[in-house]
Amino acid sequence: MQDFTARRTADTSDEIWLLEHPPVYTQGQAGKPEHLIAATDIPVVPIDRGGQITYHGPGQLVAYVLVDLRRRGYGIRELVTRMEQAVIDLLAAHGVTAARLAGAPGVYVGGAKIAALGLRVKHGCTYHGLAFNVDMDLAPFAAINPCGYAGMRVTQCRDLGVALSLLQAEQALAQALLDAIY
Repeated sequence: MQDFTARRTADTSDEIWLLEHPPVYTQGQAGKPEHLIAATDIPVVPIDRGGQITYHGPGQLVAYVLVDLRRRGYGIRELVTRMEQAVIDLLAAHGVTAARLAGAPGVYVGGAKIAALGLRVKHGCTYHGLAFNVDMDLAPFAAINPCGYAGMRVTQCRDLGVALSLLQAEQALAQALLDAIY
């Protein structure tokens, strides 16, 4: 995604990449090492997005949002809001009430984080994106302060009674993001 963004021209189409990662912690540019609170065998990878530390693993849908903000005519804060709204709308379609939390990007259900966001902007174009917990092992979150918040609870679709396969979640999230961003 860094290479894609570096090679973009004014004519390069925006893209959304959807994938799963093997177990990994990613530490954003401003990440503080004290937010890794327990030793594990899961690697910690420093990356160039905003935010602190988070966990990615099987059963979590990651959406890399590669958008030319200049062409869209809005800024990073609006993109974050639109991405959050995509997840909120997806969950609402399954009977789950989700919300934003002031000062803490992401999407929350009952105060527990279900989607984390972290972006980078270069030359008006974004990369990185959001991680949406679908049906995964949440135990690795116990070794970190998710997104730099001590005691932050996390949740997932499965625990909320939303029975989506990863493929179904991928299709629903892709459509929700397309509707929200474009």
